[in-house]
Amino acid sequence: MKFGLAFASSIGTDPQSALEIARVAEEVGFESVWGGEHVIFPSKIESAYPYTEDGKVPADENTPIPDPLIWLAYVAAAAPTLRLGTCILILPQRNPLVLAKELATLDHLSGGRVELGIGVGWLKEEFEALGVPWERRGRRNDEYVEALRTIWSGQHVEYHGEFVDFEPLSCTPLPPQGPDIPILVGGDTDVAIRRAARLADGYFPGEGDPQKLAGLISRLAEECNKRDRDPAEVEINAMFAAQIGDPAKGREVFEELGVGRAMVPAFFFAGPGGIDNLRSFAEKAGLKSA
Repeated sequence: MKFGLAFASSIGTDPQSALEIARVAEEVGFESVWGGEHVIFPSKIESAYPYTEDGKVPADENTPIPDPLIWLAYVAAAAPTLRLGTCILILPQRNPLVLAKELATLDHLSGGRVELGIGVGWLKEEFEALGVPWERRGRRNDEYVEALRTIWSGQHVEYHGEFVDFEPLSCTPLPPQGPDIPILVGGDTDVAIRRAARLADGYFPGEGDPQKLAGLISRLAEECNKRDRDPAEVEINAMFAAQIGDPAKGREVFEELGVGRAMVPAFFFAGPGGIDNLRSFAEKAGLKSA
């Protein structure tokens, strides 16, 4: 099982700490680093955050949220073996042609290390501020995935859909991974599970409780089977948070569930002594043998 350092940009928020967290993560055995995103933080939020009991987002206007792609590009050369992922990029908010260029460039410069974790978004006020329609964002998301893979597939490509429509064009450099840049779908809802089964290379639920996670994995397998797709084709990326107190046991449980990558929130390693705690965690979890 692989280990990813999730939301690493949340603690590597200045130039030196960003480079340090990436270098240390690579040194101690992490396979990947991941950056999350929100373009803006509305002063008034009525939307319910889906991953807390009270629906309140665990952040405020002072919480640094760097752009994940720029952050990943900054640390890529400092840790040349780490894969570089987004958890989660809010795809419907992005121009798909510009995003295709950005991701292809990052993949090109990093030697084919990019993974794209996507979600349709939960923060309506953010969509409104960006001037992006909230309605039908799921369908917009799916078209954007198709358009991205089309653009990455070669030269003189075209796409004609409801939200994306372009005549033959070329966008260089092409990513070394081609149209096969791994795409992970995030979310715990039935819609997210169906989307993961239909179009994703990986599934990243927000749930880390083993019993609830097992149920989500089972539902994903059912959806894959409905589509005559091998569930093993969709790698499970699971939040390694409740397991932080006993990393060795947590790793064992996740491996039994069939998790392909444990996503460890970087929040646990923030503040004084954080880097030492990161090294200690890696040793306890046996990352070098993961």
